[in-house]
Amino acid sequence: MIERDVEILTRDGSMNSFITYPDEGGPFPVVMFLMDAPGKREELHDMATRLGTVGYYVVLPNLYYRQVAEFVIEEDGRERMGELMDSLTNRLVNADCQAIFDFLEGEEDARGGPTGCVGYCMGGPFAFAAAAAFPDRIAAAASLHGIRLCTDAEDSPHLDADKVRGELYFGCAETDHWAPRELIDDLDRHLAQSGVNYRIEWYPGAEHGFVFPRREGKYHQASAERHWERLFALYARNLH
Repeated sequence: MIERDVEILTRDGSMNSFITYPDEGGPFPVVMFLMDAPGKREELHDMATRLGTVGYYVVLPNLYYRQVAEFVIEEDGRERMGELMDSLTNRLVNADCQAIFDFLEGEEDARGGPTGCVGYCMGGPFAFAAAAAFPDRIAAAASLHGIRLCTDAEDSPHLDADKVRGELYFGCAETDHWAPRELIDDLDRHLAQSGVNYRIEWYPGAEHGFVFPRREGKYHQASAERHWERLFALYARNLH
């Protein structure tokens, strides 16, 4: 596997990003990996690499780059994490996705055409919003224990669901105070009326953060492995 640290120029600065893809057989379909609130870190690098091993060019940007090049929750604390998380909007992240698309034009190992997107926790609504903002580019988007998917906010991503042309997948933990069942049920009702191609799947016995191997007390191996199976199938259907 090829692993690279790159700087992607955006309208707001330089976005440090991790890129990984197989060392032969390219060019590969692209998948954008949108981080959770604890930020871009080695654990996410490992997950991006696992996705890349099955034949994808994976881009993992640091969405906090406007304020910090690296966020370490053990040092900076949860209050700072909340500040960084709340500094982001769908509009800002969509602008960052556009910068990634611009960057990819010069990458010979990145295949043009249908692109995938996946977001975890905080990144879930961003992946959803990106699918609506780039309907001609993003053919498949996934949200895993995503938050703020269907809210009263003016920029709630569900409001643009009718613009999505690709397939959407929402993997939801059975126990998740950040995304309670009522929120997901509201999302389901809205999507059912929008005509979009989507699937909402519940993960019994799982809690928020169940996909992360280093999330002590939250990691749920059976559910985490199922989420990989779902992602691989989603992208196999839509990106090839």
